Amino acid sequence: MTTTIPVPPAAAVAPVLRLRDVGWSVGGATIVEDVSFKVREGEFLAFIGPNGAGKTSLFNLISGLVPAGRGSIALDGADITAQSVPARARRGLGRTFQTSSLWPGMTVADHVRLAAQAAGGGSYRIWRRAGAYAKAVGQVLERTGLAHRADALAGALSHGEKRKLELAVLLVGEPRLMLLDEPMAGVSAEEVPALTELIRSLHRDEGRTVLMVEHHMDVLLGLADRLAVMHHGTLLALDTPRAVMADPTVQQAYLGEAL
Repeated sequence: MTTTIPVPPAAAVAPVLRLRDVGWSVGGATIVEDVSFKVREGEFLAFIGPNGAGKTSLFNLISGLVPAGRGSIALDGADITAQSVPARARRGLGRTFQTSSLWPGMTVADHVRLAAQAAGGGSYRIWRRAGAYAKAVGQVLERTGLAHRADALAGALSHGEKRKLELAVLLVGEPRLMLLDEPMAGVSAEEVPALTELIRSLHRDEGRTVLMVEHHMDVLLGLADRLAVMHHGTLLALDTPRAVMADPTVQQAYLGEAL
């Protein structure tokens, strides 16, 4: 399924996503501290940082899995700080996770059908009768290169195919803003290029806004418009990949040596 996400006119003042002084603490320990940034429509923003730096925790705050203890989060200019995960999804925010949540005994097609049913909400039956339901599932499987694996059980897929299925489940809900948490985790070196190209296409060809956490620096440097560095729950740097990689503070805190 190839979809072009409409981009607001340049005069639009509100970024697609805005965080202001967002923080979260647990038991007196600060996990995320006063993080602020804006994301433009159609931008690819990648996050790096050591394990425990707060990257996934930040994604949890943006997607609504945990409530922000302070600060505000806005999507398309509307405050979503107190909104639920489903409410944010209806606004076009989609999320994948580090750890797969697929059902091993369910087929690839059934995963996408179930996601389509959830995305359809109250209009699901009308959607299905009109034939758009089956068509949407087929288009998503084609888009992610899984049409030939439609009847395969998720447990029989390679790691790369599982990551594609997770993207297919996400895409059937037509997200405008995608949060991808380590999509290359567990993927073999042979499968990384195809998965990278799929993500690149979703961003550049379809105009989707992407935030991605990833440890494969070669992948990120080929995809990201800007690079953000998390360190001890704070935003240490945010700039173009070239500027961030040349920053001595980043090299010391994350990379550990001059590049």
